[in-house]
Amino acid sequence: MIKINVKKQSSYPVSTSKLRAALKDFFKGQGIVSDAEVSVAIVGEARMLSLGKKYLKESSRVAHDVLSFTQEEVRGKFIYPPDGLIHLGEIVICYPRVVATAKKEGKLIDEVVIELAVHSALHLMGVHHE
Repeated sequence: MIKINVKKQSSYPVSTSKLRAALKDFFKGQGIVSDAEVSVAIVGEARMLSLGKKYLKESSRVAHDVLSFTQEEVRGKFIYPPDGLIHLGEIVICYPRVVATAKKEGKLIDEVVIELAVHSALHLMGVHHE
């Protein structure tokens, strides 16, 4: 079973059920059918800028739309957990950037959140930009 943990500020109206369902479908489509989990956080611009500074050593004043961190990046060298659950990593999505993108592209907010989450899920699986 694939477990999707979603954490968001209450002021960010994102459908966690749609997000969970989309990620579960994505991972199943990629052949991940064992016990696995991924965490998703919906955050503001200040938090996203802080993560960019801490993990990417950036000094930018523009927040990323989304960041993904494999378990190894978050906690050091990966060790398979005794519970048998594969921890795929963490996805962090910047809600204000989602709203701007949705407005610009004429999409629903949940649609943009799901697109970003799936994009990051690919990164967690080792697929990266060229």
